[in-house]
Amino acid sequence: MAKTAVRLDSGEKGFFGSFGEAFVKGDIFTKLSFVIWGLGYIGHGQLMKALLVTFVQGLGLYFLATSGIQSLMKFGTLGTVKMESTFDFATMKNVVNNYDNSFSILLLSVVSIIVIVAMVAAGMMVVASNYDLQKIRAQGKKTNTFLQDVNVYLNEKFYVTLLTLPVLGVVIFTIVPLFILIAVAFTNYDQQHMPPSDLFTWVGFANFLTLFGGGGLTATFGYSFRKVLTWTLVWAFFATFTTFFGGVLLAMFINDKKTKLPKLWRTLFMVSIAVPQFVTLLLVRNFFSDTGIFNTMMANCGVTGLLRNMGLIHTTYIPFLTDPGWAKFTIIMINIWIGVPYQMLIATGVLMNIPADMLEAAKIDGANPVQMFFRITLPYLLNVQGPALVTDFVKNINNFNVIYLLTQDVFATHDQALAASNAKEVDLLVTWLFRLTQEYYNYKMAAVIGIMVFIVCAVFTVVSFRFINKREATFS
Repeated sequence: MAKTAVRLDSGEKGFFGSFGEAFVKGDIFTKLSFVIWGLGYIGHGQLMKALLVTFVQGLGLYFLATSGIQSLMKFGTLGTVKMESTFDFATMKNVVNNYDNSFSILLLSVVSIIVIVAMVAAGMMVVASNYDLQKIRAQGKKTNTFLQDVNVYLNEKFYVTLLTLPVLGVVIFTIVPLFILIAVAFTNYDQQHMPPSDLFTWVGFANFLTLFGGGGLTATFGYSFRKVLTWTLVWAFFATFTTFFGGVLLAMFINDKKTKLPKLWRTLFMVSIAVPQFVTLLLVRNFFSDTGIFNTMMANCGVTGLLRNMGLIHTTYIPFLTDPGWAKFTIIMINIWIGVPYQMLIATGVLMNIPADMLEAAKIDGANPVQMFFRITLPYLLNVQGPALVTDFVKNINNFNVIYLLTQDVFATHDQALAASNAKEVDLLVTWLFRLTQEYYNYKMAAVIGIMVFIVCAVFTVVSFRFINKREATFS
């Protein structure tokens, strides 16, 4: 009980408060554990824990000593020595000097900052932990053995054990790349400043000014950003809600008592989910090409001539994926065909949980099917699937596959201002970002666009969830 009381008291004071009290009131071993983590545990009779924490601290210090500190010293300039190759007549070989690699400096500096922050935080936790051990020993009680501590982390604190690897994964594969992305946005890292042969350096907010309509040759980036952002939001809206309502209506039709062979229809639509999406998209791209099956059929049936007479097209084929307007319409239609079956499965599960007595009461009151849908079914679906719709909207903002696979090597931009910024009329922000990095090596502008994508998704998510929470509170 006393041990529990100690932990609760520490928790109420907060992280920094617990550390401050532990460092001020702790004994010499507790104080020294902030510098050498293992000393405190040795002084408090936990040798195995001392060895483990000292090993972890040693790894961090080794990284900082061998790579981290050197990179941090060059972080302000991102390197000053360019790579040069000279011919050594003594060895008859080209000799490369000891040059700086700007990207390595940036990467190692970001990792070093994270390691330093993590080590300081871990040191504070070690001090607080040792102070708890000190108070336990002061009460005449024995501290846990190593095996007892292991048992605690396999039982009472199993959540800590379970979350350790995922948290490390988030730090390594999400937080570190995100910080590097943000840092690159403030540099001139592009094809003319490509490590290791060349250096790049800090340029402040110049890239952001370029994206939002800087003067001169960079003005096209501001124009392209507005065009691409507008289409991205339009696409995300239609891609989300057309598949949602299409899936709901399809689920209602299949589950209707008048529908014959509902299992057969449900199975047929599920087959489209089983086929890999990239295979489907590449095949459909060929079907809708200027010389594809659909254009051939349309020409034979006289539809192409009719559309040309109506002024909807000006060629001998329908430019499904080569004209900006037609391409956007076609992409949305193809996405409906791909996304509706998946939404149908989700909607089927939700519809089965609508209280039957609520529907029966509506029928008794004289409500027709349309009124029941908008007054009962749709509100129930939105209440259950609201968070999923927000997630789908954000996912569609970053829906790389559909746009890229349908238009790559098929669509050629007709807007020279967009072409000057390496963008296309059908690009989303994420496909524009991809093209800038993979085809034009313009990492600085790609990083800025990446930050903009994050801001758009974050703002929409926060606003949407606040609205959903208010609506649920009102609904309840």
